[in-house]
Amino acid sequence: MTRPMFAVAMAAALAFPAGAETFRWAGTTDPQTMDPHAVSSAPVLGFLNNVYEGLVRRGPDMAIEPSLATSWEPIGEGEGWRFTLREGVTFHDGAEFSAEDVVFSYERAASEASDVRSWFAPVSEVVAVDDFTVDIMTTSPQPLFPDSIANWMMLDAGWAGANAAERPSRDTENFATRNANGTGAFRLVERQPDLLTVLEPFEGWWGEVEHDVTRAEFTPIQNSATAVAALLSGEVDLIEPVPVQDAERVDANDGTRVIRGIESRVIMLGFAHDHETLRNGAANPFADVRVRRAVAHAVNVPAILQTIMRGSAEPASQLVAAGTSGYSPAHDARPDLDLDAARALLAEAGYPDGFAFDFSCTNDRYLNDEQVCQAIVAMLAQVGMTATLDAMPVSNYWPELRADNFDMYLLGWSPGTFDAEHPIRFLVHTAGERLGTWNFGGYSSARIDALLPVMQSEIDPVARQAAMEEAAGIIQDDMVYVPLYVQPLLWGVREGVEVTQRPDNFLILRWVRME
Repeated sequence: MTRPMFAVAMAAALAFPAGAETFRWAGTTDPQTMDPHAVSSAPVLGFLNNVYEGLVRRGPDMAIEPSLATSWEPIGEGEGWRFTLREGVTFHDGAEFSAEDVVFSYERAASEASDVRSWFAPVSEVVAVDDFTVDIMTTSPQPLFPDSIANWMMLDAGWAGANAAERPSRDTENFATRNANGTGAFRLVERQPDLLTVLEPFEGWWGEVEHDVTRAEFTPIQNSATAVAALLSGEVDLIEPVPVQDAERVDANDGTRVIRGIESRVIMLGFAHDHETLRNGAANPFADVRVRRAVAHAVNVPAILQTIMRGSAEPASQLVAAGTSGYSPAHDARPDLDLDAARALLAEAGYPDGFAFDFSCTNDRYLNDEQVCQAIVAMLAQVGMTATLDAMPVSNYWPELRADNFDMYLLGWSPGTFDAEHPIRFLVHTAGERLGTWNFGGYSSARIDALLPVMQSEIDPVARQAAMEEAAGIIQDDMVYVPLYVQPLLWGVREGVEVTQRPDNFLILRWVRME
């Protein structure tokens, strides 16, 4: 997005009548779609949690609580889960919510076209017992299943059918890409991709209204200086993230403050494991674990945390942050910064003079993402790995990764279940129809694949943790990814605005209060 577009976006946002109950917020990334089954990314799922709802949801403390289901219980000896649905719920167009919509939403979200189909890998079928009872049958005991579907959102089967949106569309558009019909506390009233998205409260919402927002306007602002200026001038009520270098200025300004936290997102480097060649045509060095270990030894994570993150981030050794369920204390050490070891590993792998490759990176998705990638380029150059940085907006980034147009890439991952099983299912398991759907590099381990069902079905916490520990060791030994750091949360908020900052970085509008 160019600077003139920033100006157009801000002008569009400011053209609406101002008022104490109009909430305006800005972020670096525009939701790629309004379809909750098309793209499994935080900007999409976080935004749409205000419009669509699932059977369960997470509260301010991240605990699972009832939403479109009022209760749930296991069926038999680990055969599945029975959900009792909330009666009297309507979609934004007035249609009644029922079990038919749950069955349809399962078929849609579990389809090959869906980016969230991994959530349903253990599901064999979904059965409507009656209008307000649904059985979700599983192939094995799934004690964590209710936690795993907090972001599975329900679509109206009739609305989707009437608008030819029976299946999600990730790379092309259909009606659900720019339109929405959920049951949530807010309804979509205007959608201008990359410019402005407007929500208004749904008067027919079933829940108890806690907010005082009459209109909510989201404007994507990629340029961080523009976003900070908009907050300091009062043109927006909240920005996320606040650039770490501007946090003190926002805090010192009369009328604004910074809300700080630690996101559950680990920033890491990924590799082309299964590519025969690099994009430049040379043989692929990253297929060799010694080269991947050389990368880990060459990247100076403490320097990144001190200079780029200004001490706001924490180093990461695994695909989840410390404190996450399933985290392995036995594998909490990162590779040491050791340039000599990196050079020795490269020489041992057959690259004593190093090699050239492409490094793909976002420039509008993670906090200071392009600056981090630029620093990594310089660090790798010290050991002979010459990276050409290919930084791009996230809207272009995911299609490039899915098309295998990368050698090494930057990725951030937040576990939707707040459990270490989640990234293993998405990022490490052998890529297939429902598993490994974000395993862009094509890594494959028969042992990891065998351990995943144990993590998903084991009820004994000791046995389950043992499987997690073993998987963490394999992932580290194979250097499947190079974890870098846990991303900080920095929200800039106008005084008088009360928000709840969750570690998944979702802004839930029904908790916003304004003076």
